[in-house]
Amino acid sequence: MKDISQSIPKEDHVEKVSGKSLYVSDIKMDHILYAKTVRSIHPKAKILNIEIPELPKDYFVIDYHDVPKENYVKMIFNDWPVFAEKQVNYIGEPIMLIVGKNKQVINEIIEKIKIKYQVLKPTFEYQSSVIHKSFKKGDIKKAFSKPFKTISYTYETGYQEQAYIEPQGFIVYPEADGKITLIGSIQCPYYVKNAVVNTLGCPDDKVRVIQPSVGGAFGGKEEFPSVMACQLAVAVHKIKQPIKMIFEREEDMENTTKRHPSKITLSAAVDKDYRIQGLKAHVSLDSGAYIGLSGVVLARAMIASTSAYTIDHLDITGDVYETNTVPNGAFRGFGAPQMIFAIEMLIHHIAKDLNIDPFSLRLAHLAKQGDKTSTSGIFRDPIIMEKMIEKATEISSYHEKVKAYQDPQIWKGVGMSWFLHGCGFTGSGESTHINAKVKLRKDSNDHVYLLVAAVDMGQGAKTSLKKIVVQTLRCEAKNVSFDNPDTDYILDSGPTVASRTTMIVGGLLARAALKLKQTWIDGKEMEVIEQYQQPEYIKWDEETMIGDAYPAYSWGVNIVEVEVSPVTYQTQVKGIWSVYDVGKAIDDRLVLGQADGGIAQGVAYGYLEVMKHEQGKLRQKTMTDYIIPTSVDMAKTETVIMENPYILGPYGAKGVGELTLVGGAPAVALAIEQAINKKIHKIPATPEYIMELIKS
Repeated sequence: MKDISQSIPKEDHVEKVSGKSLYVSDIKMDHILYAKTVRSIHPKAKILNIEIPELPKDYFVIDYHDVPKENYVKMIFNDWPVFAEKQVNYIGEPIMLIVGKNKQVINEIIEKIKIKYQVLKPTFEYQSSVIHKSFKKGDIKKAFSKPFKTISYTYETGYQEQAYIEPQGFIVYPEADGKITLIGSIQCPYYVKNAVVNTLGCPDDKVRVIQPSVGGAFGGKEEFPSVMACQLAVAVHKIKQPIKMIFEREEDMENTTKRHPSKITLSAAVDKDYRIQGLKAHVSLDSGAYIGLSGVVLARAMIASTSAYTIDHLDITGDVYETNTVPNGAFRGFGAPQMIFAIEMLIHHIAKDLNIDPFSLRLAHLAKQGDKTSTSGIFRDPIIMEKMIEKATEISSYHEKVKAYQDPQIWKGVGMSWFLHGCGFTGSGESTHINAKVKLRKDSNDHVYLLVAAVDMGQGAKTSLKKIVVQTLRCEAKNVSFDNPDTDYILDSGPTVASRTTMIVGGLLARAALKLKQTWIDGKEMEVIEQYQQPEYIKWDEETMIGDAYPAYSWGVNIVEVEVSPVTYQTQVKGIWSVYDVGKAIDDRLVLGQADGGIAQGVAYGYLEVMKHEQGKLRQKTMTDYIIPTSVDMAKTETVIMENPYILGPYGAKGVGELTLVGGAPAVALAIEQAINKKIHKIPATPEYIMELIKS
């Protein structure tokens, strides 16, 4: 069979001429079959019997009986089935695939399938904790022994849909030597490969994963593609023909992972000098039916409990709760947006309750170089937040607007958030779980190739990583190529997640390029491999969650101005101003692009994007029902990047992608809060919620 990978354009060479990108849905093969999923219609039920009609020739059923080895998707935990066996745990859970050459015939077969269920009572509340984590800092008992005042609030956040442009999709085919090749819209090629190897029980070299162009991901293509990949790999293993499965938008939105809904309870002990002596926090995350990456999301949320502030005494706990709803997973920010919303609102609400200036209270607790982090690590690098805050308030006229909008009849408000985001995997993830490797290969024509697993899903990884190598080698850009990852040729440099691509992978590439430059011999084929090594001073205890959770932090300030209609209670965003410290911008245009996109997602998370379920069935399942911001909903943005180079980052670069989202929700929520003169405790702050607050 023809190797379809040979028809995928090597984009560094082809796009300059044609401007074309090949997405998975564009790939065509001879004798292709199509697959569609038969899904549960109940949130929780036992499968008693399945009646399948007589199948036409060359149509197939694929279910758990066909799984060669392990009927679970390899992630951190082993609880997520490839196919349901005896029980389903959420509406939309895959039971089987129907595979054939005609999509209409496939749909007709699915309509005739009869599944007999014994319906069980589902759980939608936070009742069953499957993961519990905790850590402490300082002496929390002493902090709460005789406080001047104890202030407690609970904050809630809802689902958020990634709304990437290109839906989930794969084409999977067998090769002549028994290898199975998968081409998919993914952001973690080796996650997919390792999951398929585990499910098939085959040697590592019998699975190949190729990444074509990817139309957006935002975390939604981190773990979920492994589910589809395992299902299709099982089908190809049985049928021995190429199979294609591309979700329609409705199927994608109903059945793929979302941002975790949360409930966060915070209690602060405040002394007579209005200093927050201690903070207790409990984070509750809804994982949906299976755990997936929820434990890591929980850790990131808990670590963000003090955000850009220093509080000396902490007692932070968290739980992941399983419910009979669609599984939740990775989304840009990875738990931090939930917590940063909560802590930013709390600081403001403490100031209101004490009748003091919120800005002054914040400034008194702002983290400084040398302070202990929430997990008792150290902020080792310079923190330039005071300069950033000064700049942000200047360009937005923040202080003047706060005063001008005090009149409750004006219905205008301005809100500001301060935040940080840890760069890279949490704790020891980079050194013990990933151990990233990169390779540079130089051919006899002195052309250099980047062989890494980093995926460009629209954020500009191809530009930034290639630029790092070009600058280090001091060569022309045309002499360096970075083609889409193919696991038969690249090394595992880790997943394209956690704001790690530029700082971690880029840092490794810079070191590899320097080695290549120092040993360069014209006309000679050469290879250089570089592996990640954790700085020796970084210490982390996974069990106690004590130590340096991240090697570096990016910092940000967001200011949002709004006007709320006194008639419809609809919010109109009037202005957005941001200042960021991302170390050193490798490419200014890419950073500004990330900033514009990130703040749009963050602000929309805070006031616009509504997704709810009714007895386990999502009510918003199309782009008509689920409202994301358009140009009408977003104001003009003004963004300032302040340089603060990180000594271990490539040319001083730190993480960018997630930072620009995590502060948007509290900034817009605080702006709405001023406009309506009512405390906001949950997001999105919709017109309906605003009306409830005003009428209460």
